[in-house]
Amino acid sequence: MNPAEESRRRRNYDASQSSRDRSISPPPKRYASTASGRLGVEERGALSISNATAPSTSSSDNGNNHSKSTKVVTKSQSRIFINSPVQLNFVEKLPASSNVDCISLGNILGDPMIKECWLFNYLFDIDFVMRHFDQDTRDLVQVRVVHGSWKKDDPNGMHIEDASKRYPNIKVIKAYMPEMFGTHHTKAMVLFRHDDLAQVVILTANFIEQDFRMSQAIWKTPLLPLQTHGQTSSALLPPLGSGPRFKHDLLAYFRGYSRNGTATLPDLVSRLQEYDFGAARGALVGSLPGLQMPGQFEPEEQDRIGRWGLPSLKRILKSIPTNSAPSSDPNPQPQIVAQVSSIASVGEKWLLTTLIPTLSTTKPPQKPRPKPKISIIFPTATTIRNCIDGYGSGSSIHIKTTSPTHAKQLAVLKPMLCHWSGHPTPQPSTSANHQSPPTRQAGRGLAAPHIKTYIRFSSASMSSIDWALVTSANLSTQAWGSRPNAGGEVKICSYELGVVVWPALWNEDAEPGRGGARMVPVFGRDMPAEDDDDDDDDAGNHDKAGYGEPGKQEGVTVGWRMPYDLPLVPYSEEEKPWCATEACYEPDWMGRVWPGYGH
Repeated sequence: MNPAEESRRRRNYDASQSSRDRSISPPPKRYASTASGRLGVEERGALSISNATAPSTSSSDNGNNHSKSTKVVTKSQSRIFINSPVQLNFVEKLPASSNVDCISLGNILGDPMIKECWLFNYLFDIDFVMRHFDQDTRDLVQVRVVHGSWKKDDPNGMHIEDASKRYPNIKVIKAYMPEMFGTHHTKAMVLFRHDDLAQVVILTANFIEQDFRMSQAIWKTPLLPLQTHGQTSSALLPPLGSGPRFKHDLLAYFRGYSRNGTATLPDLVSRLQEYDFGAARGALVGSLPGLQMPGQFEPEEQDRIGRWGLPSLKRILKSIPTNSAPSSDPNPQPQIVAQVSSIASVGEKWLLTTLIPTLSTTKPPQKPRPKPKISIIFPTATTIRNCIDGYGSGSSIHIKTTSPTHAKQLAVLKPMLCHWSGHPTPQPSTSANHQSPPTRQAGRGLAAPHIKTYIRFSSASMSSIDWALVTSANLSTQAWGSRPNAGGEVKICSYELGVVVWPALWNEDAEPGRGGARMVPVFGRDMPAEDDDDDDDDAGNHDKAGYGEPGKQEGVTVGWRMPYDLPLVPYSEEEKPWCATEACYEPDWMGRVWPGYGH
């Protein structure tokens, strides 16, 4: 993330968001004209009505009956199907078919059993957050707001301090911000309940209303019980991906919120220490401001202290096995897709020599594999103008393209750039004998992408997943860390938090002798179906993946809820990414134009 851009784009943010409204002006006589790529009548209608199945923001259902990653399974022909470990957010103005299995902020916070809630984020609308707690208990829940807006004249910080005075049950905690260009960009919740259970939630949305009209992702631990008296911690570090290791890394992360050796979150750390994380699955990927010095400690000691940013991600990816491409796949090349809402001025060297090699890391020893193809999903102006908030959605999505330096970076990025959603009309075939594969639709095209995901698909067919990461981290050196200097040090500026999962974490759910687990993309729902596991592309790979005989497909199939359509649609030669600082005079679906930031 580019903090300067982020600060500028929401400098005048307040509860009424009046300044954002002023930045969008009515167009001249073109108001009634038909613009290419605008919403059709049916799609516009979907935006003008309330969704009849929208969950109440004060619902007592906190989404835990979903328990999707471990408890809801379906057995068929010796196969077990497990729901996606990540969920998408409920967006009220999308049609009901696009909100299946989605979760609202009220689903999480509206449980009257919550007695204490820790909220970590960059932007806050305190009133918006508080009205999502149960109406009978919202004044009783002890709320802790952790943010990084430390400057006295920072509008976000001023809003938080002012609004919190209206709620005696809120305590505000400022994260230490040692880096001038860093932000407290972590987006997370820690919930403690009256029944002595706890839960950790990692998400991609700021705690403001507009963000929940955009596409977001939410990952939750199961409800965590208190440790029994007999449980003791081992001297050895637990394996990556396990619940105990997740707990270790999460506590190390929260201990990193310190200033000159003084702990900022001692109460939170001591409380979480008491809970059993055994049911959690996933590896924590966090960023803390400061220098990472991978060569200073032995690997085991470095893991105890904590690894952050790209060094952390690389350490995790080295432990994840990747699948061989199916023999029937005409293109066995793996594909890594980064889908973000902001691309900072990272430079060609960082992109090609630091980020991409890290994302391409695999567990050794691996059989020789083709070098993965890298794609980056980022919306165009056409996508933005057709979204629920029209051009207003673009105030949360950033890349710079105008200066010579930015133009040079864009030239490097351009071959990797792909659309947020597939084209609404079929594309022409490349030959008479070859038809384009059918589009697998996520149904989120109208909800602008504020979500951030990084996924490695096993092959070009994109029908199975080696690993998937959901995180607050965009494409920036501030979030992930700089290129290592001569001493191997990596500088990180911002707080970020995410979690990576991979199929083998569910191997234990397989019946004895029935093979291992695989992960597949799912669309429009969280539970994979037999059709998701029956792709011809994978027919020759089931024995290699631990599925038994080819075509018999045994074992565990875990879904990963997709926020974007497949196959990906690359940018055409004339297309370019949305740039919020550039004016757009073609009206959005509401008839408004965008003068560009600062105009």
